[in-house]
Amino acid sequence: MSDRMVYKELYSITERVGFMNNMTAKVSCFARAYHYKNNNQWVFKDGIAEMILGDKDYLSIADNMAKGIQFFAPGFTGDASEALRFIVNHQLSPSVLGRSAFCEKYLMNEVAIGCKQYVLFAAGYDTFSFRNTIKELRIFELDLPEMIADKKERVEGCGLVYPDNTLLLPCNLAGDDWTSLICDNGFQKTAKSFGSLLGISYYLSKEDFKKLIFRISSIFTSGSAICFDYPVEAEGEESVKNRQLADAAGEPMQAKYIYEEMEILLEENGFLIYEHLDENEMTKQYFADYNASMPEHTISASKGVHYLLAVKQ
Repeated sequence: MSDRMVYKELYSITERVGFMNNMTAKVSCFARAYHYKNNNQWVFKDGIAEMILGDKDYLSIADNMAKGIQFFAPGFTGDASEALRFIVNHQLSPSVLGRSAFCEKYLMNEVAIGCKQYVLFAAGYDTFSFRNTIKELRIFELDLPEMIADKKERVEGCGLVYPDNTLLLPCNLAGDDWTSLICDNGFQKTAKSFGSLLGISYYLSKEDFKKLIFRISSIFTSGSAICFDYPVEAEGEESVKNRQLADAAGEPMQAKYIYEEMEILLEENGFLIYEHLDENEMTKQYFADYNASMPEHTISASKGVHYLLAVKQ
């Protein structure tokens, strides 16, 4: 497929689905919803995602993604349901499911050893607040004002109610002084905290991502942890297509890293890496049970994405 045809198909997909607002958040929510709905063994179990996304968006994304199969897999033969399963398992789900499972595993570990606050940076349509059973854990969801407003509307529309231990804070992580905002709204700088930065490092410049880590370090006490995924130089086919899709939807990815670069960035801001997984280790640790039970629909972690847990010293 020529470059001209590739981008024509990309813009066709994004325009049909109406992705130009919150595209990556919608795709991530759809990937979690589809995985839960169409399996009985899960890499990551999210029974709330489909409710948040809503029937209209779920069906629209499913239909129009399937129509774009020749972009994702040129020469693919099969019906629409087979095309959709292929796209979800090979393109949409690997990073989303892996990073969510990685993050919430370590969140639970940190809670067991005294974590009192969970901060979701660029929370998107994350559903942890509704799945959480630890009422003592204070949850802060940070995202752009339009994203927060849309999520609130979706939550109300599907009959869910935010629990009392969750607070939504509209802000711009790359520009606003969100540290004052969160501290003015009950965040305790002396309490052990856990931060989720899933999917952020792709879309910020290296300088803005460094500033974000610096600001987190300024309010996270010693022993607090952060986890995130980040793109590396050696991209796989899925990573390339995800980047092209994001570009077409007006949400371009801006950075790639090598491990040593990320290690230095974190150390300069008081964090040490405690866990780091490449795609092979991620597949082995987080996808093996699912793949054993679903050998006809296996999923592997995306090449070109690494995952880490870092702890404030």
